[in-house]
Amino acid sequence: MASLAKAQLGCGATAFQYGRRVANLDFEKLVEDFYLPLYRFALSLSRKESDAADLVQQTFFLWASKGHQLRDAAKVKTWLFTSLYREFLGRKRHQDRFVESEVSEAALEQQIPASIVSELDGDIVLQALFALEEVYRAPLTLFYLQQLSYKEIAQALGVPIGTVMSRISRGKDQLRRTLSDSSLATSKRGGKPCR
Repeated sequence: MASLAKAQLGCGATAFQYGRRVANLDFEKLVEDFYLPLYRFALSLSRKESDAADLVQQTFFLWASKGHQLRDAAKVKTWLFTSLYREFLGRKRHQDRFVESEVSEAALEQQIPASIVSELDGDIVLQALFALEEVYRAPLTLFYLQQLSYKEIAQALGVPIGTVMSRISRGKDQLRRTLSDSSLATSKRGGKPCR
C-alpha cells in the first residue's frame, strides 16, 4: 500500500510525509514571520485597525485548524494571504447584505487624527491607497507592500496573471492622479494639506 502511495506522489514521498513537513512548521515562528505583512495587507483592505487585526487573527486560526492540509511548505505565504483575502471578501459580502447602523462623524474622526496623517508623506500615500477601489487596492498592496510576485498575487486573489498586471497598472494610474490632485490642493493652500 505504501509503495502505491509513493508511486502516485512521485519523488519517493508519501502524502503523510508531505503533511508532516507542513505540520512541522513552528506556529510561533510562522506568526512572527507573517503577522506584520498580513496585518498591513488586511489594513489596506479593511481600512480599520480593529478589522485588520480580526482578519489576521482569523487567518492564523484557519492555519491552526486547516494548515496541516497544505502539502507544500513553500506555499505557506501564498496560503496565508489567500486565506486572509477570502475571509475579507466573505465579511464584505456579509456587510453588503446586512446594513449596519451608521457611524457618527465624531467616531470617524477619532480613528486616525487628520493632523498626523497630513504631516507624513508615507501616510499620505497610504491614505491615497486606501481611497482606491478594493479591486485595485488589493493587488497594489500585495505587490508593493508585501512584495509578492504576479503569480503569487494571482493565486491569492484567484484571478489570472494578466488581470493582476492590468489592475496594478490601472491602480498605479489612479494613485498617481490622486496624489497629484492632493499635491495641487496642498500648493494652493500654501503648503497646508486640505482636509
